[in-house]
Amino acid sequence: MAQLTKEIILKEFELFSIGIGGIGGWLTPDTDEVVFTRLCKIDKEPLTKVQFNQLLVLGHEAPVSDDFYDYYWLSCPNLHPYDVEKLPGFQSTWFNEQRHIVSLEHLKWGLYRLFTDGMLWFGNVRQAFRTLRNMSKEELNTFYLELCLDTEKIKGRGPALSLNDIPKDHRYLISEMACKSYGDKQGSPGELKKALIQAYKDHQKSGGGTTTIKSLLSGKVITDRYVDMQQGFVFSADELLDQPLESQNDLEQRYESVAHHFFQARQSALVNTRYYLSMVSELDVYVATSMRTRQDFRNMASACETIFGDERLKQLQLRYFDPTLSAAEGHEDKGLIECLMVKCAKVLVYCAGEKESYGKDAEAAMALSQGKPVIFYCDHEQRSSFYRDVHPLSRLIDFKSGAAVGAMVTDSISDVSELLYRIFHNKMEYRLEQVKPGNIRLKEALTDSVVRLQSGDRLLSETFWNHYHGAFPKISA
Repeated sequence: MAQLTKEIILKEFELFSIGIGGIGGWLTPDTDEVVFTRLCKIDKEPLTKVQFNQLLVLGHEAPVSDDFYDYYWLSCPNLHPYDVEKLPGFQSTWFNEQRHIVSLEHLKWGLYRLFTDGMLWFGNVRQAFRTLRNMSKEELNTFYLELCLDTEKIKGRGPALSLNDIPKDHRYLISEMACKSYGDKQGSPGELKKALIQAYKDHQKSGGGTTTIKSLLSGKVITDRYVDMQQGFVFSADELLDQPLESQNDLEQRYESVAHHFFQARQSALVNTRYYLSMVSELDVYVATSMRTRQDFRNMASACETIFGDERLKQLQLRYFDPTLSAAEGHEDKGLIECLMVKCAKVLVYCAGEKESYGKDAEAAMALSQGKPVIFYCDHEQRSSFYRDVHPLSRLIDFKSGAAVGAMVTDSISDVSELLYRIFHNKMEYRLEQVKPGNIRLKEALTDSVVRLQSGDRLLSETFWNHYHGAFPKISA
């Protein structure tokens, strides 16, 4: 092993040197030489807590409590909001009878934990250190236990009331566009039926003959009188579009067959919404998406089956909102219901469609701004352009703590299941990186997504945190 030098130590700890004061300014080229002299001997002479505090003070940083030292360097918590053993450099041999820091790797691992915790729950490593450094063992354990999900409690809840199933091919009928087309009550003529009959009569006047609903919906009657509803009509009549029509009776029979499916699907979806509301206090995952075609509904239904059909997630009996199984009496109610579910859910999964949706982007932004994990599932092209185009979901603020937060982005549906497993088992994995001096990013390891960041701009940092002062997590005395 090469002899340790000041230069080697600075290189080893450059990730933790952020140049804007606080613990991030402890080890710099200007730090007292005594600090480096002592650290150069660490492999042969383990660093005691007293000596560690002396080095902190000599580096113009505040000392720490015995329990803080033990928590971050001499213990590996059985329950923590993420897996501390997966942080770089971890060695189980550190936790023996010798109660000291035994190597540079050991020292780095504790700092890595502190920086990760600071980024996750404070958004500011300096403030995290100030808040945590004098805490007792009980205070530290309480603080982090409150951030953990109770996996065993979640498993032990038992199943919720069963939702009404709706055939995948009929789920598109629960949409607002279908409701506007078929009407509110069974037996009453919906706008779609009235428009089709008018279009068919116009077709007969023009010579008649075999036609299709698709042809009728693109005709003059529709474009003249129902232009604002034309897209909704085409969507709602999807399974009828290419069926041949020989008479008005054919038209009415085909319409009534789908209208029957519509009212069945809608009634089931309305009941399901009542079930969702009844368990909103225990909602685990809210699935947000935008569905504009019948195939979108099929794809979304299959995606939910695949994600939550993972055997490990089945054991948790997660309560998740499936958007293909729920409807509301009107769009105002729908908006209120969805906002409530975003507020109550522990995690949000955003399934991107072919086109952006303001409503779903807003839901994801709401969840991020509440500090909730957000998983962004999209195809490869969308994923590659996500950060390139600086999507608004890549940089938001947790209003409670002030931390800069971002979504986890993946084009793999199996990653979505894996991330949910890690979240609900407190086994998330993170990596720190410093892309330029002072700018720290915390990345989720599986997707390489930036989930937290800290700016290296001193003016921005000081101004930002001066205005967010008092918004840090409150620790009871």
